[in-house]
Amino acid sequence: MADNRPVFDFGVPGYQPTWLHARRDVEAAHGARLAALAGRTLTHVWLVWDLDEDEWFADCPVLLDFAGEQVEVNHQKFDDLSITWNSVSPARPVTWPTSDDFRLAWRAEPLPGLAALPGHRLREVALLEWWDEKGDLANGSLALGFAFADTDLVVHNGLDENALTVGSLDPHYRRHPLGPANRSR
Repeated sequence: MADNRPVFDFGVPGYQPTWLHARRDVEAAHGARLAALAGRTLTHVWLVWDLDEDEWFADCPVLLDFAGEQVEVNHQKFDDLSITWNSVSPARPVTWPTSDDFRLAWRAEPLPGLAALPGHRLREVALLEWWDEKGDLANGSLALGFAFADTDLVVHNGLDENALTVGSLDPHYRRHPLGPANRSR
């Protein structure tokens, strides 16, 4: 179910996040389009960079450009996930709306592990649901998994911001592949 709170654009021109919480809602709203990315080549992973701290500003959306089809992923709180499409230009400036203290800019593949991903063909997209039998507070939180031939890129919730993992999929994730033949029931 979509969230009806006023839209906060994260200082990103054109960005209008729509927050979803349940796997079935994400699948209904974006499953077919995410599945259609399979077979496309990743051209860039764009992150907002804090120029003064020289680090990723993980509150802003993560942009994954698949040869002109761009998916924009963002997490907040414990279970808010927004997926938007082709609405953000990394050529435009980012101005954090609640403070002038941040100097922010888009950077392509600025973190270790990301630089090797452009040029690789996407094999599959899956919704990932965190589950730890110890009663982890993150249980049920959703992530997006992008599977390439030899590695995975996971955009997940880092407790009220985005987090990224490149490499093998964590065994705590329940994988729900997207696509007509893999539709979760």
